[in-house]
Amino acid sequence: MATAPYSALNAPAAARAGAPTLIGSVQRALRLLESVASHRDGAPAKQLAREAGLPLPTTYHLLRTLTHEGYLRREGGVFLLGVAVPRLARDEALQNRRSKIVETVRSLCDRLGVPVYLAVYRDGEIELVATADAPEAPAVEEWADFRATGHAHALGQCLLGQLDAAARRDHLERHPVSALTPYSVRSTGALLTRLAALDRTARDPLRPVIERQEYALGTTCAALPIAVGSAPAAMAISVPLEREEQLLPTVERLRREISTLLTSGTFSISI
Repeated sequence: MATAPYSALNAPAAARAGAPTLIGSVQRALRLLESVASHRDGAPAKQLAREAGLPLPTTYHLLRTLTHEGYLRREGGVFLLGVAVPRLARDEALQNRRSKIVETVRSLCDRLGVPVYLAVYRDGEIELVATADAPEAPAVEEWADFRATGHAHALGQCLLGQLDAAARRDHLERHPVSALTPYSVRSTGALLTRLAALDRTARDPLRPVIERQEYALGTTCAALPIAVGSAPAAMAISVPLEREEQLLPTVERLRREISTLLTSGTFSISI
C-alpha cells in the first residue's frame, strides 16, 4: 500500500481542506486595535488584554509594536489610536478615486470606440494616470518614455501648454526636445512657439491639441485640457493615420463627455 507524502499527512486539517491560512499575530493585533478604538479616552494594557482575550505579555509586545508603527500612542498610561490609523481611510479613499478614474476612462473608450488616455502634470513630471483601449482599437505603444517625450505627443503638448513660462522651460531643460520621427518638432524654440499659439482663453478653453505622427508613425492624436484640481491635466484619443477623418469628430464627442463629467462634479483627478 502506497504511503502519502509526509507533507500531506502532516498538514493541518484546515489546510488540507483548502481553508485559508490565517496569521494569528495579525488577528491578535487587529483585535487590540478594535479594543482601543472602542475607548474614546483610551484604555490601559491590562484592560485591553482582558477585552481582547490575550495574555498580558503578548498584549505588551503587540502594543509596543503598534505604537512604534504609529497605529497607537500612549498617553498617561493608556493607549489611544495613533496618527497612522487615519491614513488607512485616506488610502482607501485614494484607491476608490483611482478606481473611479479607470472606470471613467474605460467607459469613454467603450462609447467613443477609440483608445482614451488621461495624464496629469505633477511634481514636475508628466504622469500617465490611465489608458483604456480595445483589441480593435489598440493604444499607442509607449516605445519612448511618455515622461521624457512630452514635446512629441498630444498629451504632453497639452500639459506643457498649461504651464507658466518658467515651469515650461524648467521641464524642457530636464527633458530636452529631440525628434522621435521625421514629423516631430525639432527644437525648443519651435516647440515654445507652438505652445504659445495654443489659445487657452475663456473663448475656447477646451481647444484640442493635434499631433500627427510626431510620437509614433502611422498615428494621429488629439488632447484636451481638463480644468479640475490643482494639477494640470489632459485627456487624449488616438486613431490610425488612415482613419484620420475620425479624429476631429471623435475629439468633439470627447469634449462634450468631459464637459458633462466636470459639470456633474462626479470626476476628480486628485490622486
